This record gives sequence, C-alpha cells and structure tokens, in this order.
Amino acid sequence: MKHLILGAVWVGMVAFTVRGGTIVGTVQARAKLGTDNAAGGKYDSRKFKFAERVNYEALRDFVVYIEGPLGTNAVVPAKPTQVVTKRTVSQKGAVFSPHVLPVAVGTTVEWPNEDEIFHNVFSISEAKEFDFGLYKKPEMKRVTFTKPGRVDVFCSIHSSMNCVILVLENSYFAIADGKGRYSISDVPPGTYQLKAWHERLPSQRQTITVSEMGEVRVDFTLGPGGAPKN
Repeated sequence: MKHLILGAVWVGMVAFTVRGGTIVGTVQARAKLGTDNAAGGKYDSRKFKFAERVNYEALRDFVVYIEGPLGTNAVVPAKPTQVVTKRTVSQKGAVFSPHVLPVAVGTTVEWPNEDEIFHNVFSISEAKEFDFGLYKKPEMKRVTFTKPGRVDVFCSIHSSMNCVILVLENSYFAIADGKGRYSISDVPPGTYQLKAWHERLPSQRQTITVSEMGEVRVDFTLGPGGAPKN
C-alpha cells in the first residue's frame, strides 16, 4: 500500500511539473500586390474620389488566440496562464479605450465614464445584449460576458463611439503590439487551431502543435495580399 501511495504521489508530481510551451509571431495586414498605393482606375473619378480606402499597413488591434475549449488531453502546466476575471473599458474624450478587448468567457468588464458628459453604452450583439442607460461618473456600470462571440458596443448619444469585446472560450490569447508582435505563454502541450482576427478583415487559421517548454513561431498576413483564407 505504501508503494502504491508513493507511486501515485510521484505521478502527480510529474504531471504537476509539466511546463507549457509558448506561441510567438507577428500578424499584419497587406493589400493586394500592385494596389497598395495606386489610386488609379475609378478612384480618380468624381464619384469615388472621396471613398476612403483601407490603409492596411496602419491597421492595429489584431488578436491571436487558440480556438475553442482546450481538450481533455491537455496537461495543465506547472504555472498555468492567469485567468483575468475583471477588465476595464473607459470612456474619455468620447472614445472607448481600449478599442478592442479580448476576454475569456466569464470575465466582468467595468465601464467607467471619465467624461463630464453623459454616455449610454449598449450592445445588441447576439453574444451579449445590454443597455446601461444614461450615466456619468462617479456611477460605474459592469457587465459579465458569459457566451463566446463578438460583441459590438456603441454609445447611443455619440455616433463615433464604438468598440469590440471579443469573448473567447479559453484564456490563451494575445493582442498584438504596435509592431504586430504577439506572444502566448504557458500553453499546455497539444495540437490546436490558432486563429488571427481583426474586426475589419477575414480571419485566418493555422494548425499548430505545442510541445512541453517548446516555442512555436506562427506569422499571419491578413487582407487581400495575405495567405488564402481557410
């Protein structure tokens, strides 16, 4: 019996000391070759001269994440990724900040109004509907996101105010920095679908395999000049 107990403890210690891997890379957007800076075609006509074209190189707020819930075969690493259960989107200067916020299911987001004017934050998205009504500081509003999906948020008073809450099924995600770089750490060993997302562009997926304490590099290029959609 003593040997059985010691064996069980040893197995538990081995499982506990498994280290997660890291996913790193870059994500960017690119126009179709030959159309990046070309105004030509119909764009020089009176009808389309004021049509605003997407500046792909200037796009930010890319999110990279592991799709779906993690399978039961995933071993929990010794230092699992921290699950943040509360985040904040502020309203200041009649602008939501941050503009894009990825969160895991179950996260509560606070919405402080830092302006001296009223705002009315609301969403009619399928993943979460809510309407805070008129309020300003010091009153605080909160909402918990319990269903995965994209939640588009607006202010019913100010037409320029909008942001996106991307509710994900697990906490293995990252938002790229200003140079398009991202890193997702402490990922349990396994094979996953990694997805790159932007609010204005079709997403891309790549199948990846993460090893214990290993590093996987995955780069994405979204937009018309990127890789074929899958």
